[in-house]
Amino acid sequence: MGRFAIIVLDSFGAGAMDDVPEIRPRDIGANTALDIIKAVPNVKIPTLVQLGLMNAIGKERGSLKFSNIANWGTSNLMHMGADSYLGHQEIMGTIPKPPLIMGFNHVINEVENKVKEDGFSVRRLGNPGEQILIVNEAATVGDNLETDPGQVYNVSATLDNMSFEDVIRLGKSVRSVVKVSRVIAFGGRKIGLRDLLAARKVKHGGFAGVDAPESGVYNHDYHVIHLGYGIDPNVQLPSILDSHGITVSLLGKAADIIQTTSKNLFPGVDTNYLFDRFDEQVNAITDGLIFMNIQETDLAGHAEDAVKYASILEIADKRINEIIPVFNEEDILIVMADHGDDPTIGHSNHTREKVPLLIYKKGTHNKYVGERKTLSDVAATGAEYFNVEKPANGKSFLHRIID
Repeated sequence: MGRFAIIVLDSFGAGAMDDVPEIRPRDIGANTALDIIKAVPNVKIPTLVQLGLMNAIGKERGSLKFSNIANWGTSNLMHMGADSYLGHQEIMGTIPKPPLIMGFNHVINEVENKVKEDGFSVRRLGNPGEQILIVNEAATVGDNLETDPGQVYNVSATLDNMSFEDVIRLGKSVRSVVKVSRVIAFGGRKIGLRDLLAARKVKHGGFAGVDAPESGVYNHDYHVIHLGYGIDPNVQLPSILDSHGITVSLLGKAADIIQTTSKNLFPGVDTNYLFDRFDEQVNAITDGLIFMNIQETDLAGHAEDAVKYASILEIADKRINEIIPVFNEEDILIVMADHGDDPTIGHSNHTREKVPLLIYKKGTHNKYVGERKTLSDVAATGAEYFNVEKPANGKSFLHRIID
């Protein structure tokens, strides 16, 4: 037993899944990693390349070549669509269930009545069939515009005018009467209701909400809670490790959306800040799970900004290179993604892509773990590594690394 570390470069997909032409034709041709390299050909990511990024993409590009020392593979998504919350639940060993797809305006009456019943003031904004709710003149409730339509609702708030405790209470009020896969309740400072409403948009089909990145909510003192539907944390790797007294550390978005009894939680968005905390945890822990999400890649994808995306990858690449020497022969580091978000595909939503599995184990080279059916294979591998019960989903590939 040693350190089993996972770094999720959020949305860093490696090519459209085989089912895309049938179920998500708008994602045909998506390849987040390759298209960023094409858009920014001088991007400097030597560590990711050495770990096997181009192997996972399946193509070389300019000076970026296949690695003959990499341990690598790819994984398909088992969850429907391409969603960060469901992706992380899947990574940790959950069997994804098909979510209920329903635009917010289909349930706006029920939500409005429940929120009023729970003591909030509410008014509507927008034309019938494409409305959002304004709550306490400090928060909005509507469709999430960054993921697949009808799967997620957002509660977006200004924390200068509403406490985060009330944001959580509002989110739970919404959660109690809806059956979509997730309600995200979040807020930030130095923005007001005017900023939220300036980022209000209506997408085809009447999906209405606030564009979170455009609103500025992420920029100052961002707080968030993710309220899932039908997720059992007891069958996920962190809870299993908790029950055995094995250390669990969650960083970035993972700290917000994965449940654990551990107190080693380090939420945040800034990439360098998160790598600083990751470095501290790797140096402080000799045995345990260290799981970090880097969200700024995803935000750049939503902004359709390949140059920004590439700049975040360069930071991550440099920091991974600095951390690798700390890992010993017993440790395993996996660098992966949870879906795609190709900034060049022509829309700002996630893209349904397989993801790279780039695996570092000191002294181990040129191991191929195959194309996995589910992201949960990572949790199953972690469970075998720690010699604990298997999570609900996934098959271990540990033997392919250590044999």
